[in-house]
Amino acid sequence: MRRSPEPSGADGEGAALVSVQDGLGEILADVLASCHRLAPREIPELVEAAGRRLGLSQARIYVADVQQHHLVALPSSAQAPGITAGVPVELEKLSVDTSLAGRAYRTQAVQLAAAHARADQVGWLPLVDGVGRVGVLRVAAPILDEPLLERCAALASLAAMIVATKQPYSDVLAQTMRTQPMTLQAELLWAFVPPRTIGTSTVTSTALLEPAYEVGGDAFDHSLAGTRLHLTLLDAMGHDLASGGCSAVALAACRSTRRTGGSLTDIADRIDQTLARWIPERLLTCVIADLDTATGRLDWINCGHPAPLLIRDHHVVPGALQRTPHLPLGLGGSHSPPQVHTLQLQPQDRVLLFTDGVTEARSASGELFGEERLTDTVVRAMADGLPAPEALRRLIQQILLHQNQHLRDDAAVLLTEWHPNR
Repeated sequence: MRRSPEPSGADGEGAALVSVQDGLGEILADVLASCHRLAPREIPELVEAAGRRLGLSQARIYVADVQQHHLVALPSSAQAPGITAGVPVELEKLSVDTSLAGRAYRTQAVQLAAAHARADQVGWLPLVDGVGRVGVLRVAAPILDEPLLERCAALASLAAMIVATKQPYSDVLAQTMRTQPMTLQAELLWAFVPPRTIGTSTVTSTALLEPAYEVGGDAFDHSLAGTRLHLTLLDAMGHDLASGGCSAVALAACRSTRRTGGSLTDIADRIDQTLARWIPERLLTCVIADLDTATGRLDWINCGHPAPLLIRDHHVVPGALQRTPHLPLGLGGSHSPPQVHTLQLQPQDRVLLFTDGVTEARSASGELFGEERLTDTVVRAMADGLPAPEALRRLIQQILLHQNQHLRDDAAVLLTEWHPNR
């Protein structure tokens, strides 16, 4: 387990030893047995009770908000009814960028606060479901030594899975993670897109959408089937409810075709014909791709979309994925099918897909954000050893800063890293 302690002003000598009342396996088994019929509002109490059995004085969950600006304490079962009723409830919020808790979230490494003679030591553990970041777990005990931190890590892993499984049907969790209402089109799209980050020991794929509460036409999909990672990034015309509907229909057509054995060209044709028939006034651009995670072979189709970028050894390979794009989808008719392009990736290569709302974002003075700034931000973050989800979070921060915190168009990015030797 990686650990990054904050410099301490005290050595902690003389503190009472942690007393573990039960075996770790027994504690985790009890948590698992309890969580099947657990109401989402009861998660904090379940984790707190498990923490006490581990010898902790506190175990508290904080989840990241939709835009990953803050880590928000999960409401207690007493606070939850107020949240769903729309009553203002004061929940502790910690900055992702400036707090020790935020450092644990950003780096996915344990962080220890400086020890104090008269107080329990506090630590922050990342909550990760698979490879997707959920939030952090605050733990406290007289001494947070390595054996206890290992036990805390097991509790954090289980807590992350519980939050992730309850989130899709919990308004309490959804409202805790929001700082403002969503537009109808944003609500529609977020219901359709998959988790932002997925991965295995050989590949990681992560995506972000902004403006998170108002996104209209941009959407993404990624899924794993055997050794195949499927990737889709699309941009529908407009920025309204019809745009969100267009993107949702395209994702449904993509999944329906893919899950019946369809090829990339089959997927593109199904999207094209479906839009032409049911939403004839709308077009969309997209990149649809398959990555063989065993061999590194990348196959892709580009339908009127900005060309993806290949990042190798912390540099963009010029023109590596630049091909003549096919027509946007939604025209219908009998035009020729889009061409499937192929490239052999090398281990540690990264493929970056983006919509034009990223590179064409303009500052108040009219300056474009541009492709160079896009790649520089991502490359710098990953050169610093940050995980792919954090690299994209920093990219979105830079785009928002460039446009004075108000995007004039949707911006979507999808970053895939092939790491067979990790």
